[in-house]
Order: sequence, then C-alpha cells, then structure tokens
Amino acid sequence: MNLIRSDLWRWLCLALALVATLGFTQLAMAQADPEREMTTAAPAIDADQWRQVRSGETGANYRDSRAESNYNLINSSGESWRQWRNRWVSPFGLIVIGGMIGIIVLFYLIIGRKDLEEPRTGRKLLRWPLFMRALHWSVASLFIVLALTGLNLLFGKFVFRGLFGDAFWGWMVSSSKLLHNYLGPIFGILLVVLLVSLIKDNLPKKHDLEWFKKGGGMVGKGHVDAGFANGGEKAWYWLLATVGLLVIASGFVLDFPNFGQGRDTMQWANIIHAVGALGLTAVSFGHIYIGTLGTEASLEGMTTGYVDEAWAKEHHNLWYEEVKDQALSEEEVAAQKGTKGSGDAAPSQPS
Repeated sequence: MNLIRSDLWRWLCLALALVATLGFTQLAMAQADPEREMTTAAPAIDADQWRQVRSGETGANYRDSRAESNYNLINSSGESWRQWRNRWVSPFGLIVIGGMIGIIVLFYLIIGRKDLEEPRTGRKLLRWPLFMRALHWSVASLFIVLALTGLNLLFGKFVFRGLFGDAFWGWMVSSSKLLHNYLGPIFGILLVVLLVSLIKDNLPKKHDLEWFKKGGGMVGKGHVDAGFANGGEKAWYWLLATVGLLVIASGFVLDFPNFGQGRDTMQWANIIHAVGALGLTAVSFGHIYIGTLGTEASLEGMTTGYVDEAWAKEHHNLWYEEVKDQALSEEEVAAQKGTKGSGDAAPSQPS
C-alpha cells in the first residue's frame, strides 16, 4: 500500500511539473514579444510619431530637448535595452528557471533521495558553529526574498496584474521594489563576509576533478573523495564568488544612481544584473534540493551544527579522517550545548 502511495505521489509531481512547464512556456512567449508591452505602455503613440519627434519634424506639442540641456526625448539605446530585456533576457531566464525545476522533479521521481548507506552511529561531529549557521541562514533568507521580488518585478505583471487588477498590482510591485532596493546592499555585504569565511575550505584540490568525473558518486562504484567541501559545493561557492559578486556590483550601480553613471551604464547594469540573478536563482534550486530533500541528514548540519559520523564518512571522507577523533555522543553534545550554548566551539575543519 505504501508503495502504491509513493508511486501515486511521484506521478502527481510529474503531472504538476508538466503543467508548470506549459505555464512557463506561455509566459516566456508573452515576454518574447516586446511590442505587446509598448502598446500597453504608450497606446496613443506609434513608431512614425516617435520618428517625427526624433527628427524634429513635429509641432509645438513635441519637444526634443528640455530647457537648454542636451536632454533627448528619444533615447535610441533605451529601445535597444528594452528589446534585449523583453526578447532575450526575460523569456530565456524563465525557461532556464522552469527547466531547472523540471529537471529536479524528474531527478527526484526517477532517482529519489540519497539515503545513507550505513546506519547512523549516534556519534556527532561539529561541522557548523553558531556564527556560520546564522550567517548562512541570513544570506539564504535574503537571497530568497531578493529572488522572489526580482522575479515579481520582471514577470509579475503578466501574472498578478490580470488576476488582481491594477490597484493590488501597484501595491505589490512597489513593495517588491522597496524590499529589493533596501535588502540588496545588506545581502551583498553579508555574502562577502560569508565568502571570506569559507574561502579556505573551498580552494580547488586534485580530488575535486575526480569528484566531477564520477558525478559526485553517481557514476561507477565506490565513494568519491571529498574534504570539508566536495566538488559540487566548491562549484557553488565559486559561482557565488564570481557571478554573485557581479550581480552585487551591478545592483549597487542601479541602487545608487548618484555617482555619475549615465543612462547607458544603468541599462547595461540592468541587463548584467538580470542575467546573473536569473542564472543564480536557477542553480540555487539544485543547491537547495541537495541540501534538504535530496540527501538524507544534510540539513541537520546547518540546523543543529552537528552531523552524524555515518554521513561525514560517506560524503566527506577526507574531512572525516581528520576529525573523527573529535566525535561526541549525543549525551555529550546535549551537555555541551547546555553549558556553552550551541556552536560556541570552533568547527571541526581541516587545518
């Protein structure tokens, strides 16, 4: 009976994934037509009128300059930016995110969760102290809020405006913009602190190449060597250290338009910010899946600070060999938490 329920649940997930994929496809097609937005944004002005304004062949109702400045009513680079954003960035970003969700659902339905091969020993190793856990969850929470508000700013009008009307949509987009603009710099600062704190454990090693060759242990037999961080975790770290910092830098350009950057610079920053953020959001789904539902006992390390010996030996054997003498019983862990507070000690990391 349990097997039937499990199969039914997996088929239901597959059906939902297919329906979501169709929805993503339709939304992406709508995004790929920039003229639809133009007709909504400026329904009373057509392309011929804009060309007349730009050439100066218009009456007194049109002006191509403001006072004696060089301000132009028509900025041709703005149209290029709109085409890039609506024809390429938005639809393909949506396809990448939807595709990643579909891949994860299919992987779960076909492969399932990676359970521990050996029973738990009950002896624990300290992996993440309180400071690192608090830093991780702060960065993760801000990342999720920024991803949701960013997706709402980019795609929300095609979903929520039609469902709830202009009034609700106006409040929703204003709130998203406020949260995104003010939380973005905080996220940037905390991410830099996190990256600096973890750089020592994420330096590439020779055995990481073998980890990738064997797909993290899914190809061939036997376990693959991994230190405190395995090859996949290091790849995510360096993606954040490169693309993540680029997203932060471009976000600061957009957030503080009072340092002399021109409109063209802001437009390029917007494109870079959107491409990088959409890519990171898609990859983050894999990171979240592996760290929660996809791998047994992985989440415990970031919630309690401790991991079981069996998990450490199976997933991070090189690190386990260095710290196995520091394993504590569950009673000792409870006593230590009661006297010192959770995670006061330094993490059991290689030197």
